[in-house]
This record gives sequence, C-alpha cells and structure tokens, in this order.
Amino acid sequence: MSVHDLIGIGFGPSNVALAIALEEQRQNACDIDAVFIEKQPQFAWHRDMLLEGADMQISFLKDLATLHNPRSRFTFINYLFEKGRLQDFINLKTFFPSRCEFNDYLAWAAGQFDRQCAYREEVIEVAAEKRGGAVSLLRVLSRDGTGKTRERRARNLVVSIGGAANIPECFRHLQGNSRVFHSSQYLSSITKLDRARRIAIIGAGQSAAEIFLDLHGRPNAPAVELIMRGHAMHPSDNSPSVNEIFNIEFIDYMYRRPPEVRSRLLSEFRHTNYAAPDIDQIEQIFRILYAQKVTGCSRHSLLTRHQTRAARASSAGIQLQLLDTDSQQSCQKDYDAVILATGYTRTNYQALLEPLAPYLPDFEVGRHYRLKSAPELKPAIFIQGGCETTHGISDTLLSIIAVRSHEIAAALIGEAGGDIGRLTEERVTA
Repeated sequence: MSVHDLIGIGFGPSNVALAIALEEQRQNACDIDAVFIEKQPQFAWHRDMLLEGADMQISFLKDLATLHNPRSRFTFINYLFEKGRLQDFINLKTFFPSRCEFNDYLAWAAGQFDRQCAYREEVIEVAAEKRGGAVSLLRVLSRDGTGKTRERRARNLVVSIGGAANIPECFRHLQGNSRVFHSSQYLSSITKLDRARRIAIIGAGQSAAEIFLDLHGRPNAPAVELIMRGHAMHPSDNSPSVNEIFNIEFIDYMYRRPPEVRSRLLSEFRHTNYAAPDIDQIEQIFRILYAQKVTGCSRHSLLTRHQTRAARASSAGIQLQLLDTDSQQSCQKDYDAVILATGYTRTNYQALLEPLAPYLPDFEVGRHYRLKSAPELKPAIFIQGGCETTHGISDTLLSIIAVRSHEIAAALIGEAGGDIGRLTEERVTA
C-alpha cells in the first residue's frame, strides 16, 4: 500500500485551490505527492443552487489564485481567455459573474487535477497507525458507490468537506420525507414536486430570497410563504469599510483576539454573510408583493416574527405549528412542501476525525489551519472551512482560499507553521 505525502478529503473549491498551490510549488522543485478523495461523481459547487439569474456575491478577483498569484494560469481571467470570452466579459462591466459561470470556472480548474482526485468515493474513517508508541501515519478508509472500500495511508491530511445542512430540531424526524428538504437539495428536489401549489420557505438569507424568486418564476405558479423570525429582511452589508473584514490582514487580527472578543466580532459582522440577501433581491421580492396589492391577487406572502414550533406529515402534505412572537398566538398551516433555507453547520469534520480525538485537544486550530495535536501524533492535519470562530467569517467563503491554500502548502513544505517533517523523502510502500 503506497504512502502519500498528503491526502485531501473533499475536492471542492478549497482543496482545488490547494492543488493549485501545490502545483505552483512543484514548479519551484517542491514535489508533494497529493491525492484527493471526493464523494461526488464529478466536480460540482452547490449544484442544487445553480439557479438561473443568480450571480456571485463576491468579486471574480477572489478566485482560486489571484490574491496570492495574479500571474497564475488558474485565475478567472485566464479561464475567460482560454474559453474565448474575455472581451465579452469585459463588456458586461461587472465584477460579479453568474453563479453558473463561476461553477464552470471552478470545474475547469478542478479538471486539470483529475489524475489526482478519486471521485465517487466517500471517506468513512480516519485512523491512526502507530509505530513505537507514536502515530506515524494516518489510514484513510473510503467507500465507492458499489460499496467497495479502499484504504490509503498518508503522512499529512487536509480536511475540506464543507458544511453540513443545518436541520432545525423540529424537522429532523421528517428527514427522508420528499416534501421537506434543505436548500442544498433544492433543484433536484423541487423538480419532483411539480404539483406542489403551496410552499413554505424557512429562512431570511440569500438562499431563501433566491429560492423565493425562482419559485415565483416557475410555470406551475406555486404560492410561496417566506417564514422568518425577524421583523424584516436585512440586506448584506458590502460597503468597502465593512468588507475589510474579508481581507487577509483581518484573519491575523481575529486570531490574536481572546475568545470573547472573537465572539463579539462575529456577532457584529453577522449581517455581512448570514440572513442577509443582496439588496436587489429584497427589492425584487417587495416589488412582487407590491404588485399583488395592486392587482388584488395574493399569491405570495411574507410571514415575519414567526417561529416554527413543530412540523408533522399530514394528508395535505406538511403541517407546521407556528408561533407569532408578537402576540404569542399559535396557528397551524398546511403546505405541499417546506424548504429549509437554514444554513449550515461547520463542525462535521470533528465526527470524521473522532478516532483521533485523544491526540487533538478540543480540536483547537493554529493560525495556519493546522489542528494542534499531542506530540505523539506526527502527521499534520489541516482544516479548511471549519475555523470561523478563530479566523473570522471569511473562513467559510471564497474570499481567502487563494491565500489560505498557499499558507497550508507552505506549511506542508516546512516554510511556515513549524517543521512537520520531510515530505520529499523517498516514498515508502508496504
């Protein structure tokens, strides 16, 4: 069984950016044997939210490479050039490509590393391999779509598995019911419910707004109720001053603060990313609602200051028990489908690494994204996208992945983050 210098779990944008960083380091004679394992059949970035008309919320310059190496051949600009669309894109006069185009860019970049990525394999276990009382290697067990398992060994590990759908407690017993699904499953699920006439969306963020507008334009014309806990939809704050929290320098500032200050900063800047649609989408929704008042045709509604207290499957579809937090009155409403635009949790990597927990005190992360570990754990383990509480809101976004991937690559070759071993030594096979 071969031993890889690095195994990357997941091959979304973060690990694609890492593959790019390692490739660019290879040009400087730093050759690291890296393999990536991805459970999807091919590269896809939020495939079920690639809605027609949905644009990116961040500049195309925050791509996989530009902020670290503007001369990289993996930039969005070079992608446009190679696709023959550079002049046309310039004529659009925008910093915000469509989400479909950016997904195509990411897939274009990922496709250049097909030989290094094992698709259709899901990692099911990461275990320690001990020698002389120390953990010298990690064993990574994966399973493909046929149920066949494969084991690989690694000197180092990078976990980039993204977030897990956040399912509110009152809906968890309905998982598997085709009439209740998370926004991350939207397109593949809504097409199976073409007869749904009354749909509830739980949430008030970007995904909720985009799904509302998509349902409004669908030919089967469902009635949509957008249910939220707050008094109003708050637009994302993308002013230049506030956007500085997505700069690389802010990560250093955030990481050096004590936990209570970090928590306060995350709360202060929450509306840059969470429960905060773009202002133009809020305006579109309210134009639709206003037009209903003009025509007297009340197809959609916005239900503010309401909490979902219970949900159950009924003969009519899904019945919700809702609490009006102003009047403290409860009501029951029936829907053909309920869509949970309720965000993601970012600690799912801890369950995957649970067998190594004795060596990873509290899963604490260092500045360069390496999990702090006991001395007897020799392999380095890095986390991408799970460090928001220590590194800031940008950690779960595309904003910093070009620089973060190069920081991790530099740590892997011993240029930063401490000595984690010689990765270019002769390969060992067993």
